[in-house]
Amino acid sequence: MTFNTHGLVCAHHHLYSSLARGMPTGESAVDFLSILKTVWWRLDVALDLDIIYWSAALGAAEAVLSGTTAIIDHHESPNAIEGSLDAIAAGCALVGVRTNLCYGVTDRWNDRSTLLTDGEQPRSMTDGARRGLLECDRYLSTGATGMVGVHASFTCSDETIEAAADLAIRHDTGVHVHVAEGQADSRAASRLKDFASDKWLLAHCVNLDQELSGTIVHNARSNMNNGVGYAHPASRSNLVVLGTDGIGGDMQEESRIAYARLRESDVTQTPETVWRWLQNAEKIFPQVANDTVTWNYDHMDSPWHTAFTTSNNAVDVTINNKTVVANSMLVTCDLVEIRSKAAEAAQRLFERL
Repeated sequence: MTFNTHGLVCAHHHLYSSLARGMPTGESAVDFLSILKTVWWRLDVALDLDIIYWSAALGAAEAVLSGTTAIIDHHESPNAIEGSLDAIAAGCALVGVRTNLCYGVTDRWNDRSTLLTDGEQPRSMTDGARRGLLECDRYLSTGATGMVGVHASFTCSDETIEAAADLAIRHDTGVHVHVAEGQADSRAASRLKDFASDKWLLAHCVNLDQELSGTIVHNARSNMNNGVGYAHPASRSNLVVLGTDGIGGDMQEESRIAYARLRESDVTQTPETVWRWLQNAEKIFPQVANDTVTWNYDHMDSPWHTAFTTSNNAVDVTINNKTVVANSMLVTCDLVEIRSKAAEAAQRLFERL
């Protein structure tokens, strides 16, 4: 028995993390900020355009094989800014996955390439942030689907936040930003509230202390992995959607984890709540209504079935009437080659760490 649905959306991804699995560890991390510094901020400065391309291709392939046909990606590569969004777009186009891309601007590296000191708020826009805004502007000016990215308010100056908000307005889009993911960003709402709009995409919101306009992207597994706490998205008045924060692109798996975390916080909750979060993504990426995923399970329209069934796999996937997956096999490109090239790119990346 099979069942068809629309394509799924990963509303917050970091495709460059596709190559992070198995990366050599640095010093031990004791909190979220040290995780950023010892893992992700080490990794993103080591990226180049070729590594970015193959990480995007691998992440896109893994996503579509799980029924995800659209990825909203948030990217950072401080030493490879110019052309980075084109590299991601090309890697995803190789597979055939829809994308909404942005470059996440930040002032965490000053113009002397020195990392922001703990507790220090950047005072003015850095050259890196300026170049990141130019990359967003250039990419959006081509007519591509995207947003203006901001890393997080605590690594950005007021000048950079305002410039990002203004650029988004000029392109009639929103800002895609990490919000109050950890205690270091606990002042996010007060710094963003004068700029945020319903077009903004707010990732995490774990420590959000007041209402903020925008769609909240809940990333349950990542928040658990980083030990930052629970965002309690069901208590918010915002539209809520689901992302993975770079831990793959399997949205059925992510929704099951989100339900377990929700249920842990409130045993009266039901799978319908997370089902709505999963379906809400069509409101921000409506093109997936033109995509079809055929599943090997005949209860894919039931929240109570899918929340407890771990073997519901995508069999066939079409994106805009083009077959991308047939009989659980990627048909638009060579998955073996993608994995091989990605492994080579990962090795180069690890050597730089």
